[in-house]
Amino acid sequence: MEARGWALSEEFIARVKEKLEAQRREAEAELQRLREFMQGEVDVDAEEGDPDLFEREKVAALIATQERRLEAVDRALKAIEAGVYGICERCRQPIAPERLEARPEAVLCIACQQEVERLARRNLTPPPTRW
Repeated sequence: MEARGWALSEEFIARVKEKLEAQRREAEAELQRLREFMQGEVDVDAEEGDPDLFEREKVAALIATQERRLEAVDRALKAIEAGVYGICERCRQPIAPERLEARPEAVLCIACQQEVERLARRNLTPPPTRW
């Protein structure tokens, strides 16, 4: 299917944008909570096996996950603003509306997402996917 001439309805995009903005608020709130926790844990003994160190590492990983989530949401919101939401950044083909319903932050179609993940598992870098 060619991307030209294909468009999501304004109603669909408005609904998705609302979901994305809600996800953005949730991610920001969670990031703030996690960062406050990290600031409260300033006095850490770096001894191996220290449970506090393990907890800080776990929280740091959660922060990184939330930051990636926020980046993905912002990327999708920018695509909406640019009028290219729903078009795969990699192959320029339409992303299935069902995928966008399930993952509003998706900027890759299923085939491209699978390829990027396959390359990541093999430690290969996929080509850039920016517009």
